Amino acid sequence: MVTATVEGTPLVIGHEWAVDLLAHGLAMNHLSQAHLLVGPPRIGKTSLALYLARALNCLDPQTRPCGNCSACHKIGKGLHPDVRVIDEQGASIKIDQMRELQREMALSPFEGHRRVYILCNFQQATLEAANCLLKTLEEPPPKVVLILTATEAEMLLPTIVSRCQTLHLRPLPVSQVQQALQAHWGIEPRQANLLARLSEGRIGWAIEASSNDALLRNREKYLIALEQILQQERTERMSLAQQLSQNPQCLPEVFDLWQSWWRDLMLAKTGNVQALTNVDRQQTVLNEAKRHTLSEIRDCLHAIQRAAEQVEQNVNPGLALEVLLLRLPRLPSEAS
Repeated sequence: MVTATVEGTPLVIGHEWAVDLLAHGLAMNHLSQAHLLVGPPRIGKTSLALYLARALNCLDPQTRPCGNCSACHKIGKGLHPDVRVIDEQGASIKIDQMRELQREMALSPFEGHRRVYILCNFQQATLEAANCLLKTLEEPPPKVVLILTATEAEMLLPTIVSRCQTLHLRPLPVSQVQQALQAHWGIEPRQANLLARLSEGRIGWAIEASSNDALLRNREKYLIALEQILQQERTERMSLAQQLSQNPQCLPEVFDLWQSWWRDLMLAKTGNVQALTNVDRQQTVLNEAKRHTLSEIRDCLHAIQRAAEQVEQNVNPGLALEVLLLRLPRLPSEAS
């Protein structure tokens, strides 16, 4: 496994082919000025982007990134003046931000070899901001490297994608996530296995969940909400849609969780229990799978995927959630 380290902490877990590709381009002095890293949330896109930022500005000519020089340390702490990470945490990148960045890009690096701009979740940028970026991509300033991240390349302007070197990051094997949690974060095997399963190969989620109990509490809350809503009428469903839409930054997590639940029901329905994600709720999964047809389960998965895409495309979250929740099947309460 290729692992870059900074201050003893793994920076890139897995995605060996991507690390090797970028390292080769750097060694051959043939690295693109614009990169697009595509993949599910918390799969390691920003970590890979920071790996490249370190490699570009590392002070050790033999091992880039070395993880020990002042440039590597500053980038790791978010203090390097030539490396900017733009992450709006669920909000859109606006045209004013892009114009400000363009003015910065025209300047020479302050202390590093390259100015590096990491624009996270660029699929949420406004159309005006995207068109503004396109002008920069057409004539990129010297000594500037742009790294965009997105969940899907299809959600960006085709003209932006065509001007970037695109790397599609895939979920890691569960075993690799578990091994990393045990080896580098000291998680005991049983908990590491659970987190690795729940992460579905998203190493960033697993790492955060290992130290942030709120993620697991939210998981329990959203699963209970899903179980309850299947036994409730239109009024209750509309109310839940409005509640969830008040925190749009949490919706990707909700959609991912609900999709994992319905996929588990499909696996249980087809006899593939060993592949379940929500292993700590296995008996509940088995029981609930008996209450749905395969056709219902597929329809639910499609409906959740559609709602997730709509929210990514800046459709009104409340409306997207209302349509989704009204499409979910109605089950009789177990008490009736």
